[in-house]
Amino acid sequence: MLIQNRKEKIIIIDFGSQVTKLIARRIRDLGVFSEIITIKDLYKVKDFSEIKGIILSGGPSTVTKKNFLKIPKKILLKKIPILGICYGLQLIAKLFGGTIKSLKKQREFGRASLVKRQNSVLIKNFFKGKKSLVWMSHQDAVTKLPKNFKIIASTKESKLTIIENTKNKIYGIQFHPEVTHTQNGKEIFKNFLFSICNIKKRWHVFNEKKRLIEEIKTIVKKDKVICALSGGVDSSVVALLVHKAIKTRLVCIMVDTGLMRKNEFKHSYNLFKKKYKLNVKLINASKLYFKNLKNISNPEKKRKIIGKLFIKIFEKESKKHKNIKYLAQGTLYPDIIESRSSSGSQSSKIKSHHNVGGLPKRMNLKLIEPLKEFFKDEVRILGKSLGLTNSIRNKHPFPGPGLAIRIIGPITPKKIKILQEADNIFIKELIQNNLYNNIWQAYAGLLPIKTVGVMGDSRTYEYTCLLRAVISEDGMTADYFSFPKDFLDKISNKIVNGVPGINRVVYDITSKPPSTIELE
Repeated sequence: MLIQNRKEKIIIIDFGSQVTKLIARRIRDLGVFSEIITIKDLYKVKDFSEIKGIILSGGPSTVTKKNFLKIPKKILLKKIPILGICYGLQLIAKLFGGTIKSLKKQREFGRASLVKRQNSVLIKNFFKGKKSLVWMSHQDAVTKLPKNFKIIASTKESKLTIIENTKNKIYGIQFHPEVTHTQNGKEIFKNFLFSICNIKKRWHVFNEKKRLIEEIKTIVKKDKVICALSGGVDSSVVALLVHKAIKTRLVCIMVDTGLMRKNEFKHSYNLFKKKYKLNVKLINASKLYFKNLKNISNPEKKRKIIGKLFIKIFEKESKKHKNIKYLAQGTLYPDIIESRSSSGSQSSKIKSHHNVGGLPKRMNLKLIEPLKEFFKDEVRILGKSLGLTNSIRNKHPFPGPGLAIRIIGPITPKKIKILQEADNIFIKELIQNNLYNNIWQAYAGLLPIKTVGVMGDSRTYEYTCLLRAVISEDGMTADYFSFPKDFLDKISNKIVNGVPGINRVVYDITSKPPSTIELE
């Protein structure tokens, strides 16, 4: 759990949905602290006085089977307001005597038109008229209303889409208000928090600095910490937090993997050494990384190799310093979601991250991950409170494995050099055209495809460069950025003319889902 002894909070019981963390994000955006727990954690809660509301997430389980994930019915009768989402709705209906059936031919996935049947405090300002577009992702539906519940809204395929029991303050919705695809989804949470739970706005990430610093002090005591400093937003915020907590007992290690953007490593090193006065040590390990990545094409193998080298180097360096017991990392919420469930739920693994998925089973350093329950934009706010320069604070997300996962296929120094040059041109043009801050993440990738081209009177046979730029609120879902045609024309021309080894440029117009933001 992120924080102990919080007053007035909303708990989210995770049943394994890939977007459970988005619920927590929406609640925090509204100024209320939220905490995700498992069913197992729920049984350990003895004092419910600080819990002002409970949200039951969606998940892959089904209540139509004999064995299914559930919570004690007594929890539902504690008069604590409850909101069930998707699977959460079905669970509520099941526990109160309703009927749930599998919709084999009438499943709802994607957008659906929701029709209001009657008024409810839960849907205040949600509908613009009698209908609203919502995002569905289910193949089970409630077909018989449980006792003492009433219907609030319906879709064509799911008549009991929103139900409520005002006496016990229990509400259920079949759609997902936490995703941006649902129109006015935030209004559902706003009504649940402030009109039903009567909770106050008392949480903001800007105020978390002091707590995190004190927490680090308590954990570390008089020991030392090694910080994996890459120069990205996450590791930079972690370094400043730990530095403010323990000062000279922090040793920052910058490992030159050879997989970073052009000139970025040198710039970051000088900034932290001179501006922030951190104890930074530089390790050039590029040859070691290239050696270990030779002929490796599988993306998971790349991540595992990079992760193991990462830890190996830090363990080796830690032995040169006395009393180093901790390794600080910039692991975030989305990292944990896509690697494994942070709460031990049924969330299916998407991919491993080098911060959390490549760690060997036996490690000589204990981990400090102060940002593991924060989203990227929250980390930026935290960075501002720590005085982190805008050039780093507003930097686009960059993967831990670096350019290794932006090159499809084997990694070579030559390919890295080609990609660095192409990426540098792309990012510079975004900045110069005032587009950089309108985009969540942008980068160039190198595809394992060589195509024929013509330059002058000569035939070329060179690589294809893929450009990717997405807009997003949280990195969990994303859509591609719509560039003006003349901008893409200019970028393509500059890359082809300025980067030997590339003779073709393509632009990725795929959203997340179904694809991920990164290529691998």
